Amino acid sequence: MTAHPNLLPELAAVAGAADIDITDVAAARRRTEESSKAAIDALSYEGVDVTEISAPGLGGNPDVPIRFLRPVAAVGTLPVLLAIHGGGFVLGRAQEFEYFCVEVVRELGIAVANVEYRLAPETPFPGPLDDCYAALLHVSSRADELGVDPALLAVAGSSAGGGLAAGVVLRARDEGGPAIAYQLLLSPALDDRSPSSTEAGAPDADADADAAKESTGALVWRYYLGPGYSGPADADVSAYAAPARAADLSGLPPTSIATMEIDPVRTQGIEFALRLLDAGVSVELHSHPGTFHGSVEFAPTAPSSVRILRGLLDGLGRALSRSPHPH
Repeated sequence: MTAHPNLLPELAAVAGAADIDITDVAAARRRTEESSKAAIDALSYEGVDVTEISAPGLGGNPDVPIRFLRPVAAVGTLPVLLAIHGGGFVLGRAQEFEYFCVEVVRELGIAVANVEYRLAPETPFPGPLDDCYAALLHVSSRADELGVDPALLAVAGSSAGGGLAAGVVLRARDEGGPAIAYQLLLSPALDDRSPSSTEAGAPDADADADAAKESTGALVWRYYLGPGYSGPADADVSAYAAPARAADLSGLPPTSIATMEIDPVRTQGIEFALRLLDAGVSVELHSHPGTFHGSVEFAPTAPSSVRILRGLLDGLGRALSRSPHPH
């Protein structure tokens, strides 16, 4: 395959890692777990306390595991971030998003509730969203016990997790749920109607690869939206599943969106940002040249990834800037 002409040289060695075939979900999960193991094993948790908690599932669903991260020896009440990992709705686990979560804790002194939601196709929509929303409700309602401030609650997600994060925020607005101070969306997958919607945005300019990406994108949404989904023309798809379908984006919290140049979901993020602005929502949008979908995850120490993560941390820190205060 021919590398995309705009791909940053620093990312060339990991570019192929984003090209994930999910036709065989079990095999794809084995491959991604193997490929992520080294990165997880190498991640330092110095200064970070990790505990396993759970949220009661909604409507009789199983309890939702949450990895709860706090600064070691933290005192007082902390802001808190609900974090939602990516993986095309079918892959991944919470710990794979902790390359970002641990920096939020260490650098900003913010607690993180990292959600282990159920995956499609075994659990299609609304199951994964229900799990993330249950985690939001739990963190907010048990704020005193967890030592966090429900008035300083943000939601963040990467890729499919970005779509879930945006769905959680929409649902909280519509259902009178917890007030959310900020949402952070990294390469979010927001729209099943895009012909190139996909989690696996391989940075390749080859025509056959582009066709494969479109097929992967269609498969991602078919897995997530379940056997009743009839395709992009399906008028019954919930905006909580595909937030770009929401007719009204007013009343949502300040938002940060980061998009990658070589990314089939790039345009979705940019268009969502523009619609939020038109709806009166304060938005910070960055489109990063030469990067691809997942490049931050696959190359977190690359200069481009460091810049992206620095920008995300700075925005989150500004949004949740009130100093921790004692009970």
